[in-house]
Amino acid sequence: MTVPGPELPSHRRATSTMAKQDEGKKPPSETAPDQRWKLQVFYLCFYGFMTQIRPGESFITPYLLGPDKNFTREEVTNEITPVLSYSYVAVLVPIFLLTDYLRYKPVLVLQSLSHISIWLLLVLGTSVLAMQLMEFFYGVTMAARIAYSSYIFSLVAPSRYQRMASYSRTAVLLGVFTSSVLGQLCVTLGGVPFLTLNYVSLGFVTFGLLLTLFLERPKRSLFFNRPEGACNGAAAPTELDKMAGGDGEGAQGGWRDMVLCRMLREVCALAKQSQLQLWSCWWVFNSAGYYLVLYYVQILWNEIYPAKDNRRVYNGGVDAASTLLGAIASFVAGHVKIRWALWSALVIGLVTAVQAGLLMLMNTTSNIWLCYAAYVLFRGSYQFLVPIAIFQIATSLSKELCALVFGVNTFFGTVLKTIITIIVADKRGLGLSVHPQFYVYFGYFMLLAAAYLMVAVAVGVRHSRRAQPPEPVPATAAVREKSPEADATEA
Repeated sequence: MTVPGPELPSHRRATSTMAKQDEGKKPPSETAPDQRWKLQVFYLCFYGFMTQIRPGESFITPYLLGPDKNFTREEVTNEITPVLSYSYVAVLVPIFLLTDYLRYKPVLVLQSLSHISIWLLLVLGTSVLAMQLMEFFYGVTMAARIAYSSYIFSLVAPSRYQRMASYSRTAVLLGVFTSSVLGQLCVTLGGVPFLTLNYVSLGFVTFGLLLTLFLERPKRSLFFNRPEGACNGAAAPTELDKMAGGDGEGAQGGWRDMVLCRMLREVCALAKQSQLQLWSCWWVFNSAGYYLVLYYVQILWNEIYPAKDNRRVYNGGVDAASTLLGAIASFVAGHVKIRWALWSALVIGLVTAVQAGLLMLMNTTSNIWLCYAAYVLFRGSYQFLVPIAIFQIATSLSKELCALVFGVNTFFGTVLKTIITIIVADKRGLGLSVHPQFYVYFGYFMLLAAAYLMVAVAVGVRHSRRAQPPEPVPATAAVREKSPEADATEA
């Protein structure tokens, strides 16, 4: 997950200046020429763009329900799609730790191999079990996204984190947009069958694997592979080094075994901050509902408009429009300046209520274009809050703790999403069809909106009480209060 770093405090800026002066003492691998890191960042962004070119991705559900595979809607809804949530929650923590310990590149290779497995199974698989295995590999690729988004931090200085992270995220969004437009043009204008589109996607993900092999493996990472200068006195100790060994010296031996436990305790201590609690809860609860909608919305579209002609399936165009609106919303959110300590809960509550209304519209309309538009707005409203949540969570945390908090939030969100899937969608639970599922999601978002608005009212009441000036004490009362003491003094 890409987390923009907050502005460094003055003492850290001073440390950064001292580190620049001591560049000559670092090994050559740590002092790459200026143009080299620029080329590395450019290559990483190019890699992020190309690995998103999968034009068949927007049409997986109609492909599974169509004559090529001929699965039933119940099989896709209640047996195949739920595996994605289960696999994601199963591999999220191991991949989160392995990403840092193995220094990114091996996990990116694993992600590319999983992408290839997905498209091979889509092309060659014919059974429900094969499609469930495909969803398992899809969960692996989603968990491995952390490797790409955190790779950039190993290439540049802390002062460039925020700008470089925005570049890498922009590359990914452009890749998703290009992929969706390409897929829609192939289907609508070229009349390309879904099977052929999957072969094209297989070619692109294979090319992505070749690009992965040429990525340089960093010599350092965030947690398990610290720069030597951080512990040998060549540079000031980082927040992580202080937590591990007190002063950064002699911490190399045992911090690998203890640092995550100490960081978790530190996060628990910081969890008392109201803004951190509010936005972390938003990340956990809203992201769970958001991704469940994304997983099942193509099935809803097929239910509303079961097109017999592939040319009239516009999933790619909808994905392109929602990606573009999401990028615009993220950009706009970065320029919204209000008193977030006062208005955060109200903004979250209103946006969540709008999302609930859009879900009800998607589920009750028989017009596929109205359903498409509601989905685009639903995704855009969520993407509007993402950068705000990132900033609000990151402002009070160090880089290391920030990464851990986002990892913990993502894990709990995934666990919640899995629990809802087991109860609502899985055939071993209620096994609901897609329309009743969306009624459940509507109720879920309405409940969240009500909770956020109640918090907003409480915050407003507390703020108004603090803003009221103390009532002046009447002069007569002051005289009466003073007179006994005055009498005593006179006596």
